[in-house]
Amino acid sequence: MGITKSATSIGHNTLPTTPSPPHAEGPSPDDLLPVLKRHFGFDAFRPLQEEIIRATLAGQDVFALLPTGGGKSLCFQLPALVRPGLTVVVSPLIALMKDQVDGLRTGGLPATFLNSSLAPEESRARLRALHNEEYRLLYVAPERLLLSGCLDDLKRWKVNLFAVDEAHCVSEWGHDFRPEYRQLAGLRDLFPTVPMMALTATATERVRADIVKSLRLREPKCFVASFNRPNLFYRVVPKSKPYAQTVAFLRERQDESGIVYCQSRKTTESVAARLCEDGIPALPYHAGLTAQQRTENQERFVRDETRVICATIAFGMGINKSNVRFIVHYDLPKNIESYYQETGRAGRDGLPSDCLLLFSAGDVVKLKRFIDEKPDPEERRVAEAQLSQMVHYAENAECRRAALLAYFGEHVAKGGCDGCDNCASPRSTYDGTVVAQKFLSCVFRIKQRSGFNVGMNHVIEVLTGADTEKVRKWGHEQLSTYGIGKDQSRQDWAVIGRELLRLGWLHQDAAKFNTLELTTEGRSVLSERKPVRLTQPMRIPEPSQHRPGELPCDEALFHRLRELRKRLADSLDVPAYLIFSDAALRQMARDLPTNNQAFGRISGVGERKLREFGPEFLKEIGDHVRHHALQASRNDLTSLGTHREDLSDTARATLRLFRQGQSVTEVAGHRNLGTGTIFNHLAEAIEAGESVEVPGLLTPAQQTQIETAIEQFGPTSLSLLREKLGEAFTYDQLRMSRAYWIARQGGNSSG
Repeated sequence: MGITKSATSIGHNTLPTTPSPPHAEGPSPDDLLPVLKRHFGFDAFRPLQEEIIRATLAGQDVFALLPTGGGKSLCFQLPALVRPGLTVVVSPLIALMKDQVDGLRTGGLPATFLNSSLAPEESRARLRALHNEEYRLLYVAPERLLLSGCLDDLKRWKVNLFAVDEAHCVSEWGHDFRPEYRQLAGLRDLFPTVPMMALTATATERVRADIVKSLRLREPKCFVASFNRPNLFYRVVPKSKPYAQTVAFLRERQDESGIVYCQSRKTTESVAARLCEDGIPALPYHAGLTAQQRTENQERFVRDETRVICATIAFGMGINKSNVRFIVHYDLPKNIESYYQETGRAGRDGLPSDCLLLFSAGDVVKLKRFIDEKPDPEERRVAEAQLSQMVHYAENAECRRAALLAYFGEHVAKGGCDGCDNCASPRSTYDGTVVAQKFLSCVFRIKQRSGFNVGMNHVIEVLTGADTEKVRKWGHEQLSTYGIGKDQSRQDWAVIGRELLRLGWLHQDAAKFNTLELTTEGRSVLSERKPVRLTQPMRIPEPSQHRPGELPCDEALFHRLRELRKRLADSLDVPAYLIFSDAALRQMARDLPTNNQAFGRISGVGERKLREFGPEFLKEIGDHVRHHALQASRNDLTSLGTHREDLSDTARATLRLFRQGQSVTEVAGHRNLGTGTIFNHLAEAIEAGESVEVPGLLTPAQQTQIETAIEQFGPTSLSLLREKLGEAFTYDQLRMSRAYWIARQGGNSSG
């Protein structure tokens, strides 16, 4: 997908014109990369990180919007290491402070935090160390920072940067407004020469401008990265038996960590209890628990002592757990910002992760009841509009990734993303001319008779022949459209009505109690009796056989390394992912490093971690290699379990139809699956030794070019191959080419 990335300037007309103070030029890129590798273990910066760091080191105010997992923290952590003085990080979350400081200290970096969780003697010890300039980073909550005593101390501590994390909290238009954040603007008067950085992961254009204005950023350099999280797979399924659906989903992901978001505390408790009864370790997290219970449950999840947290929306704000592999929305979120932020807690290490939303009309009704109880009409209007956007996302048959990005103002190139259910398995359409005509005609007849528009519920009552007070009061039982839709359920009609809204043939006026009216296009469809194609409702998908884009590796070794990581983390009293991420462990289990030099090339291995943890991990890898007589090479596909001798039933069904002469598109239509899924099945068949050739898919030159890349980078994820080769090749071409290559490595013939 064509994702835009930019560094822009916003809100300048609302900013003070006070010039930024002069600062010396920051280090050159050649100076920054060794620091990045030595302290953080990375060979290259993520998108926009280097530009943000250089602007900060040059003394400029900075606004940075990077998605969850995009590496916001590094943008102020690295500058803190390369210049003297103290970087003050303003964070609203006590748990997140501890999490980040633990991670920094594990890597040997001088950081600390001050908050209410500390005993008095511990606070005094940290204050003494701050006076002695022993720290480079200080994390502090806004309430603590704004105390007069703390401000006096800061004036003596040579502050070189204020980094305001979760900066969306400053905006009343944001989804998590905190009044104390507004007071941070006073730092400008108290520290006029100290630059400021504002960072957030979720903010619409309106919220971005409000942040810049409210914090009084001076001619800031503004960086807005793509909101796209390519490693997340988005899926929405009809909610039928939610607990059974959730259990089935979790059992496909044995030994993986994830979060199940529920709307109510009661549901949170009951789902967690039932999961435990069914052998899936789970704990609840919600505001009704004591602070100690919440902390204990969170710690057990962070330390991999429980697989699942069942939580209300409050959970996850204070953790940086990188190996969350799935997010389940048991109930419908209230708005897209919350949904995006909650799904964003998965896959922070860059590995493929799944996001499942269970959707039902009943959840929509519940949320509307809550909205109706709000006393402020404007608040109700905004909440209703946000809910409508969320429902549109859930029911939409187009690319879910594109819909999410469009909400945040990011435009994408047309074409499937290969990372959502609608693109992987597009839903079929049907002739909806008759039902569309009935619905549009009913809206028209009601307005014609009564002179006013009504809401969707009333239209559906007329269509289904309901005998209600309003129908009788307004004489709508006498309309020609009364009862003409009895053959459909109310829920079916609601789905049809919402699709007509999405198509632009109806307009819903939020300022007039969400009444429906025909648009010009809708009148044209009605009067000219144009043929209409509507999308089939969502269906529960087949169980997934694998996770697209998973990094191939020795799975047995990966699990051994996870166990070693857990033992080391417990001995140091830190979360396991602070030792190494799952992505680093998978790279170890793929590359099989046998010495310090090779181990140092693993992403996330810096000098301190190489020294502290390298010997034990190298020993574990060496023992495994010797025990299994493995060749220490990432290209030994047979030993890594990549080659398969047999086919799944679903792949065999596809292969049978394909050999009967059907094209890929025809097989997809016959099986009601996406073409990407069909190519997956054919690739599976090729790897198993079957002779398969798709006419016109690959020229010999293209096959050679792709295989050259595979030889260089290994049979790794398709997304990495596409990144290296550019967008000249489709995922289907890469998938099939890789399958031919793998088949030959195993000694099988390919088509």
